[in-house]
Amino acid sequence: MATRITSYSAFWPYYLGEHSKAGCRALHFAGTTLTLANLIALVMTVQPLFLLGALVSGYGFAWVGHFFVEKNRPATFQYPLWSLISDFRMYFTWLGGRLGRHLAQAGVQSGRAARQS
Repeated sequence: MATRITSYSAFWPYYLGEHSKAGCRALHFAGTTLTLANLIALVMTVQPLFLLGALVSGYGFAWVGHFFVEKNRPATFQYPLWSLISDFRMYFTWLGGRLGRHLAQAGVQSGRAARQS
């Protein structure tokens, strides 16, 4: 049986390792962008359908990335809150141009580094 991660500081590098392929991360970014757009639309219109759109786009894109690109089981099944936090952390770290450094610290080759090796 696998050892359970008991701290978020240990979970973050694990989470990045579960997103080692750029295609999986790209699907996460697309899903998170659509999720944020749906949440903004929900606040602006108070139409509950946008909440469903946020959930489907966020989890749908991510799970496609895991099952078909990364070929692993989404961490959200075992660590739902930490995974949600980490998805947004990965998204905003990427937007800030710092994701490559985090991937390297976690021992994950970013897309550019992987193509050069």
